[in-house]
Amino acid sequence: MEKIELKGIGVSPGVISGKVFLLTGERFSIPKREISEGEVAEELARFEKALAQTTEEVVQIRKKVAKEIDEEHAHILDAHLLVLEDILLIEETMKRVEKEKLNVEYLFSRVLENLAEKFEAMDDAYLKGRAADVRDVGRRVLRNLLGREHRDLSSLEEEVIVVAYDLSPSDTAAMHREKVIAFVTDVGGKTSHTAIMARALEIPAVVALRDVTAKVKRGDRIIVDGTNGMVIINPDEETLKKYEAEEDELEVIERKLEEFKDLAGQTLDGHRLELAANLEMPEEIPSILAHGAEGIGLYRTEFFYLNRTDLPTEDEHYQAYKFVAEKMAPHSAIIRTLDLGGDKFLSQLQTPREMNPFLGWRAIRFCLERPDIFKTQLRAILRASVHGKLKIMYPLISGVEELRRANQILKEVREELRAKAVAFDENLEVGAMIETPSAAMTADILAREVDFFSIGTNDLIQYSLAIDRVNEKIGYLYEPAHPAVLRLIKSIVEAGHRQRIWVGMCGEMAAEPIFAIILLGMGLDELSMSAVAIPKIKKIIRAVTMKEARRLVKEILTLSTAREIEQRVREKLAKVAPDVLTQLAGGQ
Repeated sequence: MEKIELKGIGVSPGVISGKVFLLTGERFSIPKREISEGEVAEELARFEKALAQTTEEVVQIRKKVAKEIDEEHAHILDAHLLVLEDILLIEETMKRVEKEKLNVEYLFSRVLENLAEKFEAMDDAYLKGRAADVRDVGRRVLRNLLGREHRDLSSLEEEVIVVAYDLSPSDTAAMHREKVIAFVTDVGGKTSHTAIMARALEIPAVVALRDVTAKVKRGDRIIVDGTNGMVIINPDEETLKKYEAEEDELEVIERKLEEFKDLAGQTLDGHRLELAANLEMPEEIPSILAHGAEGIGLYRTEFFYLNRTDLPTEDEHYQAYKFVAEKMAPHSAIIRTLDLGGDKFLSQLQTPREMNPFLGWRAIRFCLERPDIFKTQLRAILRASVHGKLKIMYPLISGVEELRRANQILKEVREELRAKAVAFDENLEVGAMIETPSAAMTADILAREVDFFSIGTNDLIQYSLAIDRVNEKIGYLYEPAHPAVLRLIKSIVEAGHRQRIWVGMCGEMAAEPIFAIILLGMGLDELSMSAVAIPKIKKIIRAVTMKEARRLVKEILTLSTAREIEQRVREKLAKVAPDVLTQLAGGQ
C-alpha cells in the first residue's frame, strides 16, 4: 500500500499511530429503480426484515441506556419504537411498492419525509419534536435496507483514531472516550469544536485536511502528528520508527513541564497571574486538578442539552454544578450560561436553520427569548453556589441593554429563591464575556454593570477580522496576533481595570504559549485554557519579569503585521523557554 502524507492544522499536540474509525455522514443517496411484478414480494420481505433488524437495534440501545444511565433516559427510545410500529407508515410504504413498482428504500424515504413534515407543521411543541424521532428511526431503517454498517462513537470496542468530515458536539458528547486516541477531520480550525474537544481530552488532533475521509478506509493504520499538523496514511516501518522516537522526545518534554504544574503562575518579580482551566464535562475535573489549575475559568454548559429529546431538569443542572463546586473548592468555577446556536443546536426546540448561525439566534439572545429555559439554569447555579465558589458569566453580550435584561432575570430568580427560603451565595459574582466588537468598544460602559470580564477570543477574532473561524479555506486569516485584535484586548483590560473589576481570558488564545508573555504584559488577571496547556504557560510566566512583559507589549504594538509580531515573540520565547518553543509548530 502506498504511503500518503497529508498536511493540515495541528490543533492538539502529540504523536500517535492507530487504526482508523471512519465516521461517515448520515446523508444517503437513495437509489430509485423500477421493479417487476415478480419482485414485489421480495421488496416487501426486505422491508419487513429491515424493520425487525432496526427494532432489535433500538431495543438493545434502550437496554444499554437503562443500564449505564437510568430508566428515565431509556424512555427516550420508546418514541423510536413507536415509530417502528406505526401501522400507517408501514402500510403506506407497502401499498406504494405494490402500486408504483419502485424499490422499497426509495418509497419508504418519501413516505417517511412526508410524515416528518406533517409533525413539523403542528403547533404543539411536543408533537413537533417527534419529527426528529421519525427521521432518526428512518435513517436506521434505510441503513439496514441499503446494507450499510453504522457504528456510532458510543459503541467502540478498541482504541481508534476517529476520521471524519467534521465532528459535531453531539458526536463527541456520545463517544466512548477511553477508546478514542486521536481526531482527524477534513475541515476545522484551531478554535473549532473538534480542536477544543481534543485538547480537553489531551489527544492529538489534526484538522483542515480537506479530503482525508476520501483517502482512508476503516481499519487503515495512520500516524497523527498533532504537533506539526501531519497525517501519514499507511506508514512504512522506517516512518513508524521515526515518529515513535519523536513521541518519546515529546514525552520527555512533557515530564519536565510537570515540574511546573503545582507552582504558582508568578513572574520573577512576584506578579501573580491566575491560571484556570476550561471545562466541557465534569468528568474532566481530575485531569484539570492534576495539571495544576487554579479554578475553572469557563464551564461550557450547552452539553447538557445535546443528544437528548427533552430539556434538562433543574435538578440535573443542580447536581452537576454542585459536583463541580465541591470538587474545585476552595477554587472558583465560572459557569457560562448556555451558549446554544452557532454550531450547537437543540433538535427538540425545532430552532430554524439560519444562513449565518454564528451571527444569529444564539447564546444570550436565545436565553433572553426563552426565559423559562434561562431561569431553570440560573436557579440551579444559585442553589449550587452554597457548595463552593461559583460565578455566572453571560456569553455573546453585544450591548448594555442585553446585560441589564439578563441581570433583571437573575434578580427575579434570586427573589423567587429568597421567597421560598432557598439558600444561595448572596455575593456570587456575575460577569460578561467580551467577544463582540461592540462589547469591546463599549467595555467601559459594560464594566459598570458586572463584577468581571472574560475575553472570548475565539469569537472576538472571528467577528473583528470578518472570517469564519472553522472554514479551512480562509484559516490563514485567523490571526490572534493581528494588531487590531491585540489593541482590542488591551483596551478591554484597561476599561475593566479603570472600573476596578478583574479581567480574564477564556478563548483558545489563552492556551497558546506564543501569546503568554503578551497577555501577561497587557495586565490580564486570569487566563483559562485546556488543562494540558497550564504547565507550559506556568513555565513561561515564571521565566520573565512583569517589567519585561510590559516592555515587549509596548514594542509589538508598534509593529504592523501579525507575522512581525509573532516573529518578535518567538525570539523572546526562544530565550526564556526554548523547550516549549519546540512544541509550537502544532499551534498549542
